[in-house]
This record gives sequence, C-alpha cells and structure tokens, in this order.
Amino acid sequence: MPLFQRNNKEEPKDNYRSDYIVSNSYIDELVEHYKSRLLTEVNLEQLTSLHDADKRLKIERFINQFMTEEKVVIPRHDKETLLTRLIDESVGFGPIESLLKDDEITEILVNGPKEIYVEKYGKLEQVDVAFKDEAHVRHIVDRVVAPLGRRIDESSPMVDARLPDGSRVNAVISPISLGGTIISIRKFRKTPFIMDDLQKYGTFTSDMSKFLQALVKGKMNVLISGGTGSGKTTLLNALAKVIPLNERVITIEDSAELRLGRKNAVGMEARPPNVEGEGEISIRQLVKNSLRMRPDRIIVGEVRGAEAFDMLQAMNTGHEGSLTTVHSNTPTDAINRVEGMVVMAGMNLPTHIIREYIVGALDYIVQVQRLSDGTRKIMNIAEVEVGKDNKIEVRDIFRFKRTAVDEQGMIHGYYTATGIRPKCIELMETLGITFRTDFFEPEGEITDELNRVRTL
Repeated sequence: MPLFQRNNKEEPKDNYRSDYIVSNSYIDELVEHYKSRLLTEVNLEQLTSLHDADKRLKIERFINQFMTEEKVVIPRHDKETLLTRLIDESVGFGPIESLLKDDEITEILVNGPKEIYVEKYGKLEQVDVAFKDEAHVRHIVDRVVAPLGRRIDESSPMVDARLPDGSRVNAVISPISLGGTIISIRKFRKTPFIMDDLQKYGTFTSDMSKFLQALVKGKMNVLISGGTGSGKTTLLNALAKVIPLNERVITIEDSAELRLGRKNAVGMEARPPNVEGEGEISIRQLVKNSLRMRPDRIIVGEVRGAEAFDMLQAMNTGHEGSLTTVHSNTPTDAINRVEGMVVMAGMNLPTHIIREYIVGALDYIVQVQRLSDGTRKIMNIAEVEVGKDNKIEVRDIFRFKRTAVDEQGMIHGYYTATGIRPKCIELMETLGITFRTDFFEPEGEITDELNRVRTL
C-alpha cells in the first residue's frame, strides 16, 4: 500500500479553484490513487447520472471507505479539496468545472494545458487555472465526447459536442493544433434572456423593443446579422419567445442552443457524419423536412450554406414570420452573403432572379455587434424593399450612433429612429398594434440621407 507524504508548501488563493493552480504532490498523489480505485471499483456511469449533491455524497462514502481501509488521515480542508477534485476528475470536467458553474462566464477558451481564458461581460481575461499536462486535457475532452458517441484522434482531430447543460464545445488536437489541445466552450444562461433583459442591458431601447416584437407578431420574416459572439442567438431566442403560443414553431439548428420554453415547439438538430463518413443529416435536409411538419413558423439557428435557398423558398411560400441568423458585418453584407449561399445551392439562376427571391422573402435585417468595450448592441434595424430599377434597397428604421470613447474605453452613443416610416405600419394597425405619431422621428436632424438608404 502506498505511503503518502504531505507536501507542506502553501498553496495560493484563486477566484475559482486553488486546487489546479500549482501542483501539490501530496494532493495529486491522493487524487490519482483514489481516482484509479474509483475507476476500477465503482460504476461511474451510474454516478454521472446523479444530481451534484448525491454525486458528492456517494463519492465521499467511497473515499471514506478507501481511506479507512488504508488508514490514511488528512485535515478536513485537504479532504474537501480531495473530494472536489475527485468529483471533477471522475464525473466532472476537471479544472474547468468551476468555470462552467460560474454564471458570469459566457466563454471558456483552453489554449493548451497552462493557458485558459474566459469571457465575462464581453471581455476576455486569463484565469489562474491550469491542467496538469496535455494528457490531462485530452482526458477531459474524451469525457465530453465519449457519451455522445463521438471520437477525437489523429484521424479525426476536430469535434463538436454539447455538454449536459447545453453548452457548446469545440475541440481540436494535434496535428491540426500546433500548441496542444484547444477547447472552446460557449456557455448559455440557465434562464434565457427575454426582450426586457436585453433592453435593460442597453442592447436596444423600449421603442426598438416594441418595434421588434411587432415585427414578430406581424409575421415579418427577420434575418439577424452579426459577427461571432455578437449576440445573434441570444436575440433570436428572445424574439422567438414573442411568437403567439397558439402557433406551431419548428427550430432547426446545427448545434441545439435555442430554449423557447413553450408548448407546440419542436426542435431538430443536424447530425455530422459518423467515423465511416456516413449518416450525415444536413441543415438543408431538415429545412426541407420541416415543410412537411405543418409549421406556422420556421426558425433556423444559422444559415451557412445551401440551406439558405430552401429557407428563402419557405419564406416565399406561405411560412411568414420565420427567423434566422447569418454571419455578416452589415445589413448589405448579409444580403450579399445570402446571395452567395443560394449560388452554393447549385441553382443555376441569374443574379436578378436570386435577388428577387431574397427581397421577396426577407422583410427586415437586424444587425447586432459586440463593440470593443464588450457591450452588445443592435446597430441597425433595416427594412428590405425593392427600389428603383428593381434594385434592392436596405433602409434603416432605427440605428445606433456612436459619439465618443471615454478614457476607460467605453463607447458612448445613442439610439435613434431615422425618420423612415416602415412599410408594415398598415399591417400592424390591422393587428391592433399602434405607434405614437413621433415613434419613427429621429432624435435630431438627419443629414446623412445616403446612409439611411443603401442600394444593392
């Protein structure tokens, strides 16, 4: 039986978990020893299915039994550390377990064993948490993907997965990754944001919120455009919650993130090919299939390729009020990207026909952006319309105007209507949705007339 010698070196404190900052050979040896016993003597699959409190209680009983058998006695603080690490290593996610439990963290980025960053309030910061070595990181990745029937190895060095709480995980290993295993985790709130939450955080004003909700209730087709981490999915989820409860909603996603929390909403998730390269179910196949499921609304988490054509067809053939997102930096870029995706679908159509499809399907584009100070804001709510010479016009109804950046790097500005009266006002009035007479009047004089209307 091994004898464990205590290392009396004092451990530093940390905001998350001191257990993983500096290696403590005494605790490390105990953890590895008892983890080995747990793996060989306990059914960890049953433990994994238990709630956290029951999980800890069960493991504590086993460890107490093991320590009694081996006549090992350690201080209470060390025993708490030992139990926490054993739970994290055996049925949890090791050093990043505490980060996953922090509701203020929205992203966890592992750039190798010793370099971990988190995103809080839109800004990245490095944390004093680390894995022991590369093998330790790989062990955690395997713990994530194994229950999902996925694998990650040299022949398949990239994997997408989802944690039990819905967080999205991407992992890349060598030889693709040059500096060790890379893990990117996008976390989601336990309680999804609603429109009032986003308004409170300054993403838009009360007038913009009312207008956006009116677009959803009035069954306008809305495309949410923005860059990575700009809040597209968050806004999509909040808008989807506005859909009347008597309507049937079908969500289609590459990796399930939407949580509508309502009845008569069904979700479908794309499936990647298996290790033999077979069995793939694409977003495009799901969009086509959704049309046979009697949808009132179709929500596609993000259009990235050929499925854009099928989504436009759905919007053009009686499925009004559909919502989707796209990666792009401006409303006009969004239209150009969708146009490119339709070409990717292999449709041998001239440009003017594709654009007719787009303008016939899309009613409004909402541009979101994560600014340099970490805040996320709606930059434009733009209307899509056919202009002169059958060209597409993108007309801002609301926008955010930046005015200054202070010494702390915070961006200042204000939201304003542009003075353009939306084409859907008459329809809104028939639905009982009315607006103040000055609702669409600008805050000040609009001098940049050309910037209000852009022609493609």
